[in-house]
Amino acid sequence: MTPSPALDTEAAEAPAFPDPRSAVCPFDPSPELRDLARLGPVSRVRSWGESTPWVVTSHAEQKTLLSDPRLSAQFTHPNYPSPVDPRHAGGVRPDMSFVAMDDPDHARLRRMVSGVFTVKRIEAMRPVVQRIVDDFLDRMLAGPNPADLVKSFALPIPSLVISELLGVPYEDHEFFQVNSKTIVSTVADAGQRQEAYTQLSAYLDDLVGKKIGAPADDLLSKLAERVGTGELTRGQAAAMGVLLLLGGHETTANMITLGTLLLLEHPEQLAVVRDTDDPAVVAGAVEELLRYLSIVHLGRRRTAVEDIEIAGKTIRAGDGVILLGELANRDPEVFPSPDTFDITRDARHHQAFGAGTHHCVGQPLARMELQVIYPTLFRRIPTLRAATGTDRIPFKYDAVIYGVHELPVTW
Repeated sequence: MTPSPALDTEAAEAPAFPDPRSAVCPFDPSPELRDLARLGPVSRVRSWGESTPWVVTSHAEQKTLLSDPRLSAQFTHPNYPSPVDPRHAGGVRPDMSFVAMDDPDHARLRRMVSGVFTVKRIEAMRPVVQRIVDDFLDRMLAGPNPADLVKSFALPIPSLVISELLGVPYEDHEFFQVNSKTIVSTVADAGQRQEAYTQLSAYLDDLVGKKIGAPADDLLSKLAERVGTGELTRGQAAAMGVLLLLGGHETTANMITLGTLLLLEHPEQLAVVRDTDDPAVVAGAVEELLRYLSIVHLGRRRTAVEDIEIAGKTIRAGDGVILLGELANRDPEVFPSPDTFDITRDARHHQAFGAGTHHCVGQPLARMELQVIYPTLFRRIPTLRAATGTDRIPFKYDAVIYGVHELPVTW
């Protein structure tokens, strides 16, 4: 189909896709990103080379499109709007299992793991997570002061939790943490990302093979059983393991540190989280932290497989689409005074975990971990504070999952 002259003009005049964050306000979307919202809920941007994908900035339109089967999550479409420069090393992208699939294949594979992440099963893990959190706080308090909250607390806790859930030996945590960090990096080239994915996939493939011969009570063993029945190949099971291992520790670790830093900058709200005996208050605070921080950094990326009419625009089949959750979560139509951090607001409609069929399968686990971690951290260390100014903290402007590389704290 030949594009209309209006569409040609809109693409030709599209602004460059901006950096999502600015050092001026590291907790907020960048001023340039906010400018996109002022163009309307759906507009064009210029991305890598001559690519001009659509960006969707409003909460309502994002919720609609994330549930629309005419948008494909597959990375292999020619105009897929890559978050990193696809021209590096031929644009190689790792296959991230069902995250990069459409239904029915997506739904079939997702069902194989979703039962492990039900709210009931995750709640049964809460005492275990509480013990893990207390143990790492004991270690941190017995160690050097100042300490790096990332290395001593935020990264090891979700790594250990997801390792035990999957059946991955925690003693290998440095290996999977280093490779995970490369996979989500925007400054590593595609060859480095592919190599990191290959190493992690081979590691998980070997573990699946071991589980086939000696199953245990863990998720990888359940996937290995599916390999035995012919429902999965070992490669598919390994890819699912990579996805869950990466998603299970990288995102939560960044939320722990970024949320801690934000609460330290709002001591009155920190005191509420620390002192309350009401689980609902803590749960509400976690939802507001998820809304306000929106750590999925470069948007959820899709390709239209059919024409879609939305917000007065026509997204043509083959067009790339970027859905900016950090702007949906600051939409004043849904969240009054959206730039105000307020743990008393009802933030449950945020899209930090996405929406539609691809919403994050592990969100009950992430919520529960954060609900345990924030109040425990501040009760156990009531004098906790950052050991350096915010302007000296290395934020992750170089990754698709936002956070900080390190957070020096003292008490």
